[in-house]
Amino acid sequence: MSPTRRLIGALLPYRLGYAASLGASFLASVMDGLTLVLLIPLLRTLFGTAGSLGQAGATRLEAFINWLVAPIIRGVTPGTAAVRILGLLLLAMVLKNALAYVAALLRVLIEEGVVRDLRGAVFDHILRLDLNYFQTTKQGLVIAALLSDVEDMKTVVSTSLARLFQNAFLILVSLVALTQISLRLTAVTVAAAPVLVLGIRQLLKRLRQHARDRAEERGDLTATVAERVAAIKLIRAYGEEEREGRDFRRQSNSYRKKVIRTQRFLLVMSPVSELFGGAVLVLLILAGTRPEIVGTSLGPEVVVVFLVAALRMMSPIKQLSQFPAELGIALAGADRVYRLLDLPPTDIDLPHERPARFESSITYEHVRFRYGTDTPVLHDVSFVVPKGRVVAIVGPSGAGKTTLVDLLPRFRDPTEGRVLLDGTPLTELTRSSIRSLLGVVSQETVLLNDTVYANIRIGDQRAEPKSVERAAQAANAHEFILGLPHGYDTLLGERGTRLSGGQRQRIAIARALLRDPPILILDEATSALDTHSERLVQQAIDRLMKDRTVLVIAHRLATVRHADEILVLEDGRLVEQGSHEALYAAAGVYRHLYDLQFRTDEIVAEAAGAAEGGAGPPR
Repeated sequence: MSPTRRLIGALLPYRLGYAASLGASFLASVMDGLTLVLLIPLLRTLFGTAGSLGQAGATRLEAFINWLVAPIIRGVTPGTAAVRILGLLLLAMVLKNALAYVAALLRVLIEEGVVRDLRGAVFDHILRLDLNYFQTTKQGLVIAALLSDVEDMKTVVSTSLARLFQNAFLILVSLVALTQISLRLTAVTVAAAPVLVLGIRQLLKRLRQHARDRAEERGDLTATVAERVAAIKLIRAYGEEEREGRDFRRQSNSYRKKVIRTQRFLLVMSPVSELFGGAVLVLLILAGTRPEIVGTSLGPEVVVVFLVAALRMMSPIKQLSQFPAELGIALAGADRVYRLLDLPPTDIDLPHERPARFESSITYEHVRFRYGTDTPVLHDVSFVVPKGRVVAIVGPSGAGKTTLVDLLPRFRDPTEGRVLLDGTPLTELTRSSIRSLLGVVSQETVLLNDTVYANIRIGDQRAEPKSVERAAQAANAHEFILGLPHGYDTLLGERGTRLSGGQRQRIAIARALLRDPPILILDEATSALDTHSERLVQQAIDRLMKDRTVLVIAHRLATVRHADEILVLEDGRLVEQGSHEALYAAAGVYRHLYDLQFRTDEIVAEAAGAAEGGAGPPR
C-alpha cells in the first residue's frame, strides 16, 4: 500500500469520531453560508435598496430569505428589523463557531490518538527487529522515526485531511449561494480557480523533495546528538569539545539550509494565493457592475454579498491548494516510518513453535554462524552441556565466545547446524519460553533510568518487595542500596550512572537471582572490576551458580579453573575442551593463554607489592 493509503488507514479506529468531526464541520459550513445570505436582507434594511438578484434561480434564494426573515421583521420599523436580523446573524455565527470548536476538538483527540498508535506500533516493531539492524543503523535515526517523523505525519492524518473536507464544504455552500445570485459571475470565479491550483502544483514537486531531504538531515542530527551525549566523557577526556561543537554547528547549519529550502517553497504559496485573490476581486467588481456581462442589473447589496462570498471562498481554495504541500511534508516522514515498519520482524514466536522445557542437556551440533555476508564467526562447533554442569568458554578476543552464547537465547539463529534443548532444536521452541529459562549477567550491565526496585524486578514483574530484598542480599547489594538517598526507591539515572561498575553488576546478579532460572549465562561478569568489587561480585556469582546449568565466558582464566569443563575457541573454532588440569597438561592453546595471563597478573602483583614496600605474591 502507498504511504497515503496507509496514513488514511490509521484513521479507521477513529472513524466514528472522525465522522462526527466532519458532520460538525459541514454544519459549521452551512452556518457560514447562512451568515452570507443574511447579509442581503440586512443591507437592504439598513440602506433601503431593493435590486434584482439577476436570474431565474434567484427566485429560490429570495423565497428562502423571505421564509427566514419575514416572520421576525413583519410589521416592525426598519431599525427594529435590522436589530432582529443582526440577532439572527449573531446566532448563526455563534452556532458556526461552536460547531467549528467541536470539530477542532474532535480532530485533536483523533490526531493524538493516531500519533500514540503509530508510535506504539513503531516501538513494538523495533523491539522485534533483527539485532543486525541496530548494529548497522544509527540510534538517532531510529529515535527520529519514532518521534519527529511520526509528529510530522499526525497533521495530515487528521487536521489537514479534516480541513480538506471542511474547505470543500465551505466551497460547496458558497458556490450554491453564488449560483443563486449570478450564474455568470460564478462562472468567472470558478474559471479562475484552476489557474491558482495549477500554479501551486508546480511548486509541490520541489517541495516534497526538499521535505524528504530535511527529514533525512534531521535524523542525522538526532543521531549525532544521541551519540555524542553517550560519549560525553570520551569527548572531555580527549579535549574534543571545540571540534565537536564546530562539527555540530556545521551539521546544524546544513539542516537549517534544508529547512529554509522547504519553507521557501511553502511560504511562497500564501502570497501567490493572495495576489490571485486580489486579481479575482478586481475582475468581479468590473464584471458585477456591468449589466452587459452579468445579464441584468444587480443591486448594491447583492454585489457586496457576492464579493464577500467570493473572497471568502478564496481562502478555502488556497488551503485546498496547500494540502498537497502539507501532504508532501508528511509523506517524507511517512516514507521513513513505513520503511522501518516494513522491515520483517525476526524476534517473534511463530505458530508452529512450542514451549521450551529443560530436563537433561543443551547441545550445540555442527553450529556455524555469520553476520550477513561477512566471514563466518563460528565454524562447525559441537559440544554438550549436561544439566547442572558449569561450562566455561575461553579464548582470545574475537574468537566468537559471545556470539556462541547469543545463540542459546535465540538472539540469533545459527546459519548452519542446530542448538538443541533436551534434544529439541531451538528453532522449534518459542523464544519467550526459552528466555524464561535463562538468566544473563554480562560485562555491559544494562540499567534503566528507574528505581533500584524496578531494575531488579525486571527479572520477575510479579515479585514482592521482600523477594527483591532477599535477592539483593544474596547478591551483596542490599547494604549499598540502603546507603542510597532513597534506598530501593532511588532513581539510578540513565544507564545507572549513579552506581559504580561493581554495584551495577550486583544489581544485575540480584535481577538474575530473583528470576531463579535453571540456566545461567555469565559473559565476563567480573572483568574491569577492582579487587574489592570483584570479590563481592564473585561471592554473589557463586551463590547464583549454585544448582544451575551455567555457561561462563571468562577473560580471567583463574576464575574458571574449577569449571566442570572448559571450551577453548580460536578463530571461531572449538580447538580444545576438557578440565583445567587436562587442558593445561595438553600444552595447547589453553596453556598458552593461561601462562601468558598468569605471568601478566604476577608482574602486576609484584609491582603493586614493591610500590607498597613489601614483597610480591609467592610463586
